[in-house]
This record gives sequence, structure tokens and C-alpha cells, in this order.
Amino acid sequence: MGRNGQGKSTLIKLLGGIMSPSSGRISWGMSQSWPIGFNGGFQGSLSGLDNIRFLARIYGRNFLEVRERVDDFAELGRSLRLPVRHYSSGMRARLAFGLSLAIEFDCYLIDELVAVGDARFQRKCQYELFEQRANRAFLMASHDTGLIQSNCDRALLIEGGKAKVFDDINEAVEIYKWLRTA
Repeated sequence: MGRNGQGKSTLIKLLGGIMSPSSGRISWGMSQSWPIGFNGGFQGSLSGLDNIRFLARIYGRNFLEVRERVDDFAELGRSLRLPVRHYSSGMRARLAFGLSLAIEFDCYLIDELVAVGDARFQRKCQYELFEQRANRAFLMASHDTGLIQSNCDRALLIEGGKAKVFDDINEAVEIYKWLRTA
């Protein structure tokens, strides 16, 4: 957690390999997703199917299995055959979310998870991410204190270039709320 401009999204992008550190290095002992909520990873001139094929190949997964999982989850139907540049922001988010869940990771990086689709689809997202993968690790950057309180057991609060870890989520949320009003 942290106010705007404190580095939450930058940290998630660094951990997800979207950005390179200006110094030092990042090493992981587990597989991590790309940042869920980050829609910049698609090639707009390619169809949804071609983007799925590309990512399945990069991650060494079977294309047909990944495509089936994305298709079942994202509910994009024939739109998967269209170039991604023609997708609405909601369709891109569904594709990104579906791909993030179709390829299993040890740790899911979540950058400001936004509500995608109608209430039924939002429940589906919550279930797939936080219940079906409850045994996985999550690193989540969010202003949604309810989401943090219901899904996290530790918090990292970033403020003024410094970070502090809290084992007590409620304490972290209270300090964060105080910082937001300061």
C-alpha cells in the first residue's frame, strides 16, 4: 500500500520483469506472473489467439490447453480472432486476466486489480484468483483496503522512498488511511 506516486506499481513492474532495476538485481525462487492489471503486454496487431499462442510458447505451455482455459474464462468467443487493438479496455482486461489464470504461477503479481465485467464475472475472477489459488503467493498493489484486508496476511507500506512490513494488516490499513488524509 502507499499513496499515489510512492512506487507501488513500479515495484510490481520490477518484480514482474516489465522494468529493469536501475541498480542491483532481482532474483526469485519461484515463478511469478506478469502484473495482473497491466495490459501493456499484448501485440495489438495480433489477434487474441495469436497473443495466446505467443505467451504459451514463451512459457512452454501447450497452446490448445492455454487457449481452452482462456476461452472458457474470458468469455470472448469469436472476438479472440480479432486483432487486440480492436478490443475495448474491458475485453483486453478479460484477456489479460484469463491468460494470467491459464498459466499457473507460484506467485501472482497484482497491480491495482480493477473490476472487470459484470458482477457475475467479478465473482468468477475473485473465485479463480483468491479461492482456487489460495495456496499460492500474491503480491498486490492496491488502494482498496477492503481487498487488502480480506486477502492479505502481511502488508508493505511504501512512503517517501521507504518501505515497512506489517504483520498486522489492520495496523497497516489504519496508517495508510491516516497518510491518505494527511
